[in-house]
Amino acid sequence: MRPEFWRDRRVFITGHTGFAGAWLTQWLKRAAATVTGFALSPPTTPSLYEEANVGTGIESIIADIRDLAAVERAMKAADPEIVFHLAAQPIVRASYDDPVGTYATNVMGTVHLLDAVRGSPAVRVVVVVTSDKCYQNHEWLRPYREDEPMGGNDPYSSSKACAELVTAAYRSSFFQSSPAPSIATVRAGNVIGGGDWAKDRLVPDLIRAFSSGTPALVRNPTAIRPWQFVLDPLNGYLTLAEALWNGTATPEALNFGPHDVDVHPVEWIADRLCHAWGGNAAWARDTSKHHAEALTLTLDSTRAHSLLGWRPRVPIEKAVDWIVEFYEGWLGGGLAAALMEHQFERFEAIR
Repeated sequence: MRPEFWRDRRVFITGHTGFAGAWLTQWLKRAAATVTGFALSPPTTPSLYEEANVGTGIESIIADIRDLAAVERAMKAADPEIVFHLAAQPIVRASYDDPVGTYATNVMGTVHLLDAVRGSPAVRVVVVVTSDKCYQNHEWLRPYREDEPMGGNDPYSSSKACAELVTAAYRSSFFQSSPAPSIATVRAGNVIGGGDWAKDRLVPDLIRAFSSGTPALVRNPTAIRPWQFVLDPLNGYLTLAEALWNGTATPEALNFGPHDVDVHPVEWIADRLCHAWGGNAAWARDTSKHHAEALTLTLDSTRAHSLLGWRPRVPIEKAVDWIVEFYEGWLGGGLAAALMEHQFERFEAIR
């Protein structure tokens, strides 16, 4: 992303109080964008949003994406030029406990966002964030490409596939003739980084166990996932938005995944985190009964490489080190905003 492009740009972000949304909001603040965030209250305690004072210097609207009238009011007041839609129920296991809420948020929330865009003539670019789990998973060893069929065997994955279909339908029905905005969906892998305190995610579950001195329980240690540091896909989203604005690339969907060498089983990440944390950090297999989850999932990011020149910058080994650095710094009394800033600077220095 080019910071100069974002200076004074009016940007609307849904889900800005979540983990990835907080990193995206902070990055745009550094670039002097005019940011409006729309989301529920932070989903965890602690939260990166609160710990790093991400809401300072932006217009933060605490409201529900399931409330169409609230979305329309916020969009009208912000009059944005670029929209990033991250608001979601993001946890696979939680979708089994609340499938209705998951579909209401992930599907109808996307409908509400896109319908509000219809009434916002200043919007030129919309980036809808879905998931690598939107594909119909056949447990293939080869990576999934953007033209693979949508699907999902659990409510979360299915809801993200539905969000893809909703976006495609709105694009073809309402956003074809000029000056309609350019709309694209983006599908990242398993995004990891400091400041994630969500339940039932590998990294925060491990960090909580390590910091309390107890072994972490890991559900599916042999499951293979496309792990990537949070700033890598966010850099892709921002770069894509610039390209859509300038017309240099107009893809309808893009994968933003890691290099093939950074695709590992869950147990590899757990072992690496244990080693980086040191001390008595350990994990054990959780043998209790769980809902089914995909065993193999990887992404083909060739299209993002060729259209945008985008490449992941942070190798997974370095990502794990940065994650441990963040949590150890925060547990030692460091300021979350300063820890974020240090990682922004190092990320931007990588070429």
